[in-house]
Amino acid sequence: MKFNLGCEIGYEIADSATLIFNIEAMRGGWQTILHEQLTITPQFDADENTAADTGNRYLRLTAHQGVVQLRYEAQVELDPVHQHPAHIGEVPVAKLPLDTMAFINPSRHCPSDQLARFASRQFGNIEPGFQRVTEICNWINGEVDYMFGASDTSTTAADTFSTRAGVCRDFAHLGITFCRALGIPARFVSCYAWQLEPQDFHAVFEAYLGDRWYLFDATRMAALDGMVRIGCGRDAADTAFATIYGAVMPMPIRVWSDAVDGDRSEQWTTDAVSVARV
Repeated sequence: MKFNLGCEIGYEIADSATLIFNIEAMRGGWQTILHEQLTITPQFDADENTAADTGNRYLRLTAHQGVVQLRYEAQVELDPVHQHPAHIGEVPVAKLPLDTMAFINPSRHCPSDQLARFASRQFGNIEPGFQRVTEICNWINGEVDYMFGASDTSTTAADTFSTRAGVCRDFAHLGITFCRALGIPARFVSCYAWQLEPQDFHAVFEAYLGDRWYLFDATRMAALDGMVRIGCGRDAADTAFATIYGAVMPMPIRVWSDAVDGDRSEQWTTDAVSVARV
């Protein structure tokens, strides 16, 4: 399935500032960029780099006083893997690939050690595998209110567990935290999300099960098979769409993701979905 997607971002810069962006779709896996274009106004020299470990694509530029605007647009084709959840199990820590180990330990926004007792009591008796992670998402969706303004960039999963309110990044952080507390590697994913209303950058998470990473969205606000991955990391601190050094005033953001070849929103709703690199 193909998607036309992109974003427009702008800042008013008081003096000078260095801006680091992570807004371009990832390459590889079951995700293919057919074409893309990045426009910076006014034109600036920019440094670009793709992280070898995650595939995140970073753009860095230094702008002086005035207004700087970015427009990214792309057409991306997804050919995700779909498997029956009953066939997907957990992997013992002793047999996990070593490159997943960074995603099993506590991190800044995902203090899995603090919520380990609750995770074990609430989810420890569920059959290990895809269904257990699904039950984690069910609990979050039922117990946490989706509420704008209930959190900020410093909010941790422990905070969300206490307040029982947050936005997509908080839902993802809590899912990651519970998974890690149970010995399941989990990582934060930022994405363009088809069918998300209102459109914005979306946050979900991936859990490592069987032999690959699988997508989960505890908000249930968008179709899993329509999520185009932008970045992944231990938590949101690794995947911010913009990191700013300097005094700036953000302008309104516009994000879009539209299906090119028809609406398949009712398909694969009970399947496990993966668009990550194996």
